[in-house]
Amino acid sequence: MCRIAGIINQSLSTGSLNEIVKEMCNILKHGGPDDEGFYFSDKHHLALGHRRLSLIDLSTGGHQPMSYADDRYVISYNGEIYNYIELRNELINEGYSFKTKSDTEVILASFTAWGINCFSKLNGMFAFALWDNLANDLYLVRDPIGIKPLYYAVTKEGLAFASEIKAFKPISYLQEKNDQWQVYMMAYGHLPEPVTTLQHVKYLPKGTFLQYHVATSTYELEVFKQYTYIEKISSREEAIGLVKDNFQKAVKRHMIADAPIGVFLSGGVDSSLLALLASNNGQSDLTTISLFFDDANYSEKKYQDIVKQKLTGLQYQHCLDKEEFDNYFPSIINMMDQPSCDGINTWFISKYAKESNLKAVLSGIGADELLGGYPSFERMKYTLLLQQLPDKLLNSAQYAQSKKLKRLSYLTIPGAVGRYLFLRGQFVPGEIAKHLGTSEKEIFSILQDEPTLSNIDYLTDHNQASWIEMNLYMRNQLLRDADVMSMAHGVELRVPFLDNDFVNLLLHIKSSVKYSGTNSKQLLIDSFKDILPEAIWNRPKMGFSFPFKEWLTSNNYVKDKMIAGERKNAESYQQFISGKMHWSQLVTLLLLSK
Repeated sequence: MCRIAGIINQSLSTGSLNEIVKEMCNILKHGGPDDEGFYFSDKHHLALGHRRLSLIDLSTGGHQPMSYADDRYVISYNGEIYNYIELRNELINEGYSFKTKSDTEVILASFTAWGINCFSKLNGMFAFALWDNLANDLYLVRDPIGIKPLYYAVTKEGLAFASEIKAFKPISYLQEKNDQWQVYMMAYGHLPEPVTTLQHVKYLPKGTFLQYHVATSTYELEVFKQYTYIEKISSREEAIGLVKDNFQKAVKRHMIADAPIGVFLSGGVDSSLLALLASNNGQSDLTTISLFFDDANYSEKKYQDIVKQKLTGLQYQHCLDKEEFDNYFPSIINMMDQPSCDGINTWFISKYAKESNLKAVLSGIGADELLGGYPSFERMKYTLLLQQLPDKLLNSAQYAQSKKLKRLSYLTIPGAVGRYLFLRGQFVPGEIAKHLGTSEKEIFSILQDEPTLSNIDYLTDHNQASWIEMNLYMRNQLLRDADVMSMAHGVELRVPFLDNDFVNLLLHIKSSVKYSGTNSKQLLIDSFKDILPEAIWNRPKMGFSFPFKEWLTSNNYVKDKMIAGERKNAESYQQFISGKMHWSQLVTLLLLSK
């Protein structure tokens, strides 16, 4: 995993372009602390930059940007390709040769052999820029789940791209702010793709490549892979066997590295299963990183200890207290790229991973979204019924006293957006309008504009919940925050539950099989009951959260920022203190004032 950046601009001198991309890479240094590289084309006014976090082929042979085919192709790449060894062997059989042992060179050779068709062959998390020096085309490519971030801007000046929004700061003509981002932030608690804080900068959509033609300054976007729900596996016994086999293989693939790799062990089903499978996969010296609290209402230490007894190797546990939280909280807020009310927990656990000499860790993100781990899976059927009510009736809920009833008004927004905001929205439209000094009508108009989502009405209730959780909550909040906060410490976060083959399998299992059972994620539990201790799966679910309410109440940084700001922030802070506002809402308002 690394960080990438680049720019094409015919109106700027090559010296200016070189200076800009070097500054962009310097901003991204935290995500690629091991090496730095650049590629410049004076003829095409193009500059590519790369910051490297070395995990596969630690030699200088893995240096980027990397070229191939007599320098016709040049790549700057962020991510991991987990099936690169199989692809490499296939390419060798077809006559292609390799100078390195890196997955980077495999992408280049694959493109040389198969062109754009190679993108769908890659099983991994990736975002890369690939320059064709003969056709004078630049390709930007992002993985089908959207695990790795990639932002871009196409303007009259040319093309620019980067792994983080903050890297666009050296490009003066891209600094216009998006004056609507605060509306999305208050509604979602994050910015849903394609919305960013910059007016002209967007996300490259998942499973999509952009082809930019330097000669004409034009471009096209093309989808190369989409996941679809095709329910065809109806036997529970068959499903259990396939889940067990496929997930074991997924974990094995994700353990590929030439540098130390470990597992985030929270004590829940997902992380416990990852640790146990990784250990059983020949990683007898597996390192686990756990975080716990003195407060028993939040601590999962007793569950971590149960799993630890089944492991060998190093198991690090860190007790996070309020003093440490207070010391680092301002730095965490400043480290955020796109604003989000989440990610603080990942920052701390990644910090401990770095201190434990790990360069990569496995995380359980994706299991809840794919296998039914959230309340939304049971609430969706009622949500769909409520959305059929007349808009007039739903809008009247804005005048209700209960905030839960007020959220009904979100269901006037058609399709998946309305359903998501009803289930997970942070502030209701009236609160957003009041805080931002505008009308509710304007708030609704903005929220209906973006994001533009697919029609999912044909899916079962549970699969609709899965689709929404994967394409909104997971991709826009969990994955993005996990990427930014882990890379803040130069640590790569890998997500085996989002392995290409495993995702395909789960989307093919019938809802009646996949989501049935006494416990949430019962199918996963039943598939691995032979190794999962009952105490781990037969327990109340706990999210990976902190004693935020207690800690933020007496946090001086928060108090100073909120009280010293506008009157409305001071009033919001008092609401939080009195227990009328969730901590995540307070963090959202703190980011707005920042």
